[in-house]
Amino acid sequence: MRNRFRSAEWFYGRDELGFQHRSALRAMGIDVGQFEGRPVIGIANSWSELNNCDAGLRTLAEAVKKGVLAAGGLPLEFPTISLGEELTKPTAMLYRNLMAMDVEEMLRSNPIDGVVLLGNCDKTLPAQLMGAASADLPAIVLNGGPRSSGVWRGIEVGSGTDLWKYWDEYRTGMITRQDWEELERCIACGIGACNVMGTASTMAALCEALGMMLPGAATICATDARRLAAAEASGRRIVAMTEAGLRPSGILTFEAFENAIRVCMAIGGSTNAIIHLIAIAARRGIRLPLDRFDSLSRTTPFVANVKPSGQHLLAQLDAAGGVPAVMKEIEPLLHGHCRTVTGKTVRENLAGVNSDNDDVIRFFSEPLSAEGAIAVLWGNLAPNGAILKTSAASRELMANTGRAVVFEDYQDMLARIEREDLEVEPSSVLVLKNCGPKGVPGMPEWGAIPIPGKLRKAGVRDMIRISDGRMSGTSYGTVVLHVSPEAAAGGPLAVVQNHDQIRLDVGERRLELLVAPAELQRRLSNWTPPATKYLRGYPRLYIDHVLQADEGCDFDFLRPNNEEELAFVPPVVGRS
Repeated sequence: MRNRFRSAEWFYGRDELGFQHRSALRAMGIDVGQFEGRPVIGIANSWSELNNCDAGLRTLAEAVKKGVLAAGGLPLEFPTISLGEELTKPTAMLYRNLMAMDVEEMLRSNPIDGVVLLGNCDKTLPAQLMGAASADLPAIVLNGGPRSSGVWRGIEVGSGTDLWKYWDEYRTGMITRQDWEELERCIACGIGACNVMGTASTMAALCEALGMMLPGAATICATDARRLAAAEASGRRIVAMTEAGLRPSGILTFEAFENAIRVCMAIGGSTNAIIHLIAIAARRGIRLPLDRFDSLSRTTPFVANVKPSGQHLLAQLDAAGGVPAVMKEIEPLLHGHCRTVTGKTVRENLAGVNSDNDDVIRFFSEPLSAEGAIAVLWGNLAPNGAILKTSAASRELMANTGRAVVFEDYQDMLARIEREDLEVEPSSVLVLKNCGPKGVPGMPEWGAIPIPGKLRKAGVRDMIRISDGRMSGTSYGTVVLHVSPEAAAGGPLAVVQNHDQIRLDVGERRLELLVAPAELQRRLSNWTPPATKYLRGYPRLYIDHVLQADEGCDFDFLRPNNEEELAFVPPVVGRS
């Protein structure tokens, strides 16, 4: 019985080491002997006062502990890096891989048999899944939930999406300073993630779709009592999973990732999810090529009428049945046999599920759009692909040719975007370079380039914008993102010049720089890499080892190269 779980190697192995390890817990008032033969459950908590999205996780951790104890396990909570999207600069994405390493190594190096992953903000959930996928201990995800809705002048406002909308109105004089200050006080009413289908809510939904979260948990409001119940249920369930040996490797299959991709398209999910899904899958040795995302998008209806691509907030989606109701609507397209953390299959989990509001979750036969929310583009400007969120774009711009207005970097854009002498017109294509994985570094959410001030004042609300950066999942507009290879890595984006003609054709999935092949090659041969100010530390490591967007922006050395690396578990030997 003593050798049933890996934690037994710490507590019941060699006498002097077992003595040392048991006494370490006794020093904290824990008699591990009372749990002999029972699993030790880690609770990986990304709570932080620097992260308002994850501020409710301490309370959830206590509820998880109740569930673990009720099921006979020993809960041991530990902190991880916490990545708050608002405060972490230049971008939380720079540190996603570091957080994933933190989670993986904490799981590997400690007496943990199974883990509950507590996250919420954009990068916390994918980072935790990446680390757990590599460590391959039984794991279950629990998010902190979306925040409650604020009301401004009788209108429910969605954090993120309405920020960008009203910022454009404020900077062009359509609302006053007093209006702006009133909005600040009510747009984020309480702790929790953005209450629209931004990256945080998308990744929570995809954790469900992957089978790594209890059904229905993703959309429960951060302050709803049902979230505490979900936390306690997750604690009980991880004990059962650990006893059954149900690991991420048994859940995170290629078919499970296809389910997640389809759900992403059906809910109008964040473009950031593509990068995260590719990275998580690669930790299990699974390749997700961009053309697979595109083919699944073309055959998946967009059914969730939620901001920024629709009309409603997360509370309405939850009331309509949440992610299970969305999955039920597209069930004919899903791999129903995929196993989940419940111990049941997707098909079994969806039995008896229904939607309670056909305006929030549209019928399969009457979707918001017959195709999914995201298109993948290729062409001489994006040899390895680029992304466009079609559900948030303007139809009239989907097939267009325009003259490039080029910004060499983010600072150049900020310095010139509001200038009255900027040579720009409504048909122009705004191009932003050097904001990709290596270029900043970290690939910030700078892709939603503001509409130039003089055009905004003239009534222009959208333009084609192209960059090698990302865009907040709460943003909207005809914005081409993740151009790969990025400019800083010598991709064709690096040599786009002012007045070049660029053609976007979403129907044909093309993004073309209309210059002669010989001229493009001449420019590329004369290109030199930009200098970086980062000469040491983690940013230097990131620049040297980060993969491109189409490969998930993980580090090259964190991906397994063969079955032996995929299955590696370091031995427990010696004293500390």
